Amino acid sequence: MENSEQQKHFVLVHGACHGAWCWYKVVTLLRSKGHRVTALDMAAAGVHPKRLEELASFSDYCNPLLEFMAALMLDDRVILVGHSLGGFCISLAMERYPQKIEVAVFISSFVPSPDTDMLAIRQEYHKQLDYMDSQLTFANEADKLPMSLLFGPKFLSSQFYQLSPPEDLALANLLMRPAIFYHRPEFQKEMAISKENYGSVPRVYLICENENRIKQGFQKRVMENIPCDEVKMISGADHMVMFSKPRELCSFLQEIAEKY
Repeated sequence: MENSEQQKHFVLVHGACHGAWCWYKVVTLLRSKGHRVTALDMAAAGVHPKRLEELASFSDYCNPLLEFMAALMLDDRVILVGHSLGGFCISLAMERYPQKIEVAVFISSFVPSPDTDMLAIRQEYHKQLDYMDSQLTFANEADKLPMSLLFGPKFLSSQFYQLSPPEDLALANLLMRPAIFYHRPEFQKEMAISKENYGSVPRVYLICENENRIKQGFQKRVMENIPCDEVKMISGADHMVMFSKPRELCSFLQEIAEKY
């Protein structure tokens, strides 16, 4: 891809407990095609220096992405890619900087909508999920939803990485960091998005065929209520598609780059 006009700038945002490290295969593949790629650590994730207890809000967690978007030149438009929890992160960026985004790609994530109670959906989702050996912390004994979590090895191997190479699962177990649960009323206020800003950015949704984390019926109902411009599927991909099907994911992102 020698033509600079065909070069795109991808910004990759990881999911809960992960970090920029989880994109290493995709970063390599996209750069080999001539694209610019930025993989970011959210606050208190990956190698970011902040600690979990220093985060007072979801915006604090997303601050590395928001600062990155604010620093972009006006003519530097990016393709935002959010995996899992990262879908909420890129949604905040879409609301605040829609003019700097060519298209937003949601991978195995919830897609916020101005007309949907995302807090209620998120709470329902977490109640139906078995966290197995994950470490959960609660504010008090009466609280049914945890304050933070750290995915356990058994949970990762059966729910996230069941089709991924074992060395990538081993890497994940070494690099996981705890994540805050964002399920309080304040989260709904922070995720207030508008049709004028967020709604003006084209949205593409990528389904992972062998997703164990989100039950198919639940995912289908969410997607019916939150339409995207396009919905694609990668066959044989588990939740961590960047590990289980990196080349297929790169090909999909290449198609998005050419179309938008």
